[in-house]
Amino acid sequence: MDFDQARFNMIESQIRTWDVLDQAVLDAVAAVKREEFVPEQYRELAFADMQIPLRPAPRDPGEVMLSPKLEARMLQELVLSSSDRVLEIGTGSGYVSALLSRLVTQVVSVEIAPEFTERAQGRLRAAGVNNVLLEVGDGASGWEQAAPYDAILLTGSVPMLPEAFKAQLKPGGRLLAVIGEEPVMTATLITRLTDIDYGVRGLFETCIPALRNVRRPTRFVF
Repeated sequence: MDFDQARFNMIESQIRTWDVLDQAVLDAVAAVKREEFVPEQYRELAFADMQIPLRPAPRDPGEVMLSPKLEARMLQELVLSSSDRVLEIGTGSGYVSALLSRLVTQVVSVEIAPEFTERAQGRLRAAGVNNVLLEVGDGASGWEQAAPYDAILLTGSVPMLPEAFKAQLKPGGRLLAVIGEEPVMTATLITRLTDIDYGVRGLFETCIPALRNVRRPTRFVF
């Protein structure tokens, strides 16, 4: 398989056609070898327009690499600057961490599954990435230890966004999360306008697996 040609085709036929036109994001996608971050058994699917399981069946509890166009669109919507410090919740394969590393000054990436962190560390090291700090822990309510952040990206969905995430943004900071439950989820951009005011904008509908240990809304039973 010609990975370079497949990467080019992915950018032109999937990512650009979904209105991802930020050149910095496109350059990052072109530079990072996605095939090196995909589990070996799915390597031939590295550039397919689909979510890729991070564990083989039947051990797969739902963790995935998101589709390439969704990853790129999320990064574009955050309007990242080279001076930003970014919190990523859900390291997964480490691929989005690698993309972020080319766009910002530092990435703090939190993963609840230690084996994912270990594999991601090796992949990032092999890719020459040195500005990503990997942490093992439960980031379902953010990662206060290194707050505040210029931007926060959740790579898994949440039924409702914990307020703690908003408090971990700097003024002017942006947070992107997919909020809702199947079959209705919305990619949502939250901007911290002042110490107490936030802007909220729904971007597009999508559906991705939930973060582990997320708080779910109380349901009343009559």
